[in-house]
Amino acid sequence: MTPRLELACALAVALSAAGCLSHHQGPIAGEPKTATFADLDGVRVRYVDTGGDLSPVVLVHGFASSLDTWGLVVPELSKKHRVVALDMKGFGWSDRPEGDYSSRAQAELVMKLAASRGLDKVVLVGHSFGASVVLAATLAYPERVAKIALYDAFVYEDQIPTFFHWSKADGLGETLFTLFYKERADERMRLAFYDPSFVTEALVESVEGQLERPGTVAAALQTVRQMRYADVEAQYRKVNVPALLLWGREDKVTPLSYGERLSNDLRQARLVVYPQCGHFPMLEARNKSTAELIAFTDDANAKGSEPKPEPKPDTVKP
Repeated sequence: MTPRLELACALAVALSAAGCLSHHQGPIAGEPKTATFADLDGVRVRYVDTGGDLSPVVLVHGFASSLDTWGLVVPELSKKHRVVALDMKGFGWSDRPEGDYSSRAQAELVMKLAASRGLDKVVLVGHSFGASVVLAATLAYPERVAKIALYDAFVYEDQIPTFFHWSKADGLGETLFTLFYKERADERMRLAFYDPSFVTEALVESVEGQLERPGTVAAALQTVRQMRYADVEAQYRKVNVPALLLWGREDKVTPLSYGERLSNDLRQARLVVYPQCGHFPMLEARNKSTAELIAFTDDANAKGSEPKPEPKPDTVKP
C-alpha cells in the first residue's frame, strides 16, 4: 500500500469515526450561580449589565472566548458608562444551538440584547472575531451605533487560516475539529501573547475547561464555516462612524498590517499601536488601552449626537 493510499484510508476511517458533532441548549454544569441570562429568540445568552449613566457601551468578545475577556476593562469603563457585555451564541456560558453562527447572525443577537436592555444607541467594542460582529451590526443598524472600537480585528478573508478553510468541507471539518480543536490549548495561548508570563496555568486550565463544555466544538465549527469575509469586506468603506483601532504591535494572530488596512478602509478611523503587545491589548497594554477606550467613549459624540468628521488615520506608534 502506497503512503498516499494509507493516508486516504486513515482519513476515511477518521471521517467515519467523527460522525456528527452535537450542539447544546440549556444550562451547563458549573455555570456561575450569579450569572444572568436573557432569552433572545430562544437562545439563552449570558450577559452583564452594570455601570454609570453615560452613553452605553456594549462589549463583544472574540472567537473561542467569553465576556470574561473584558474582566479588567469593565470595572474602569463602568465608573461612568453603562456597560453591557455578553457571551455570544456558542461561547462562554451561552447556548450552543444548531443554526446560523455568522457575524451577521451574532450581530443581530448583540443588538437584540441591547434593545432588550432599553439601549437605543450604543458604542460597540469588539475584539478579534468580535470586531467582525461589530462591523456587521454597524452596517445593519447605522442609526443605532454611535461609535466603534476594535481590538486586533479579525475581519478579512485572507486572515482566515488554512485549518479553518479545510474545515469548511463537509466531513473533513468534523474530523479536524474532533481530532484537533481541543488540543494544545497552551501553545495557542502562547501564540496570542508577547509576554509568556500571561499564559499562566490557571488561564490554560480555564480555556481547557471552556473547550469541554457541551456543544462547544460543534458551535466553533459552525462559526468557522460561516466566516465569509470576502462577501462583506468591500462594505467596510460604508462605515461612517468614529472608529478607534487598538492593536498589539507584536500580534501574530492578526498582524498589524491588517490594522493599517482597516484604518484605511474605515472612513473615520484612528489606529493606536501598543509595543511589546500581542493579540490582547486589554491585558498586555491594560492601562494605556483602557485609558484610550475611556477617552474615546467619554467624547461628546458618544452621547448620541451626530459624529463629526475626523482626520484620516492618525497612527500612534512607539
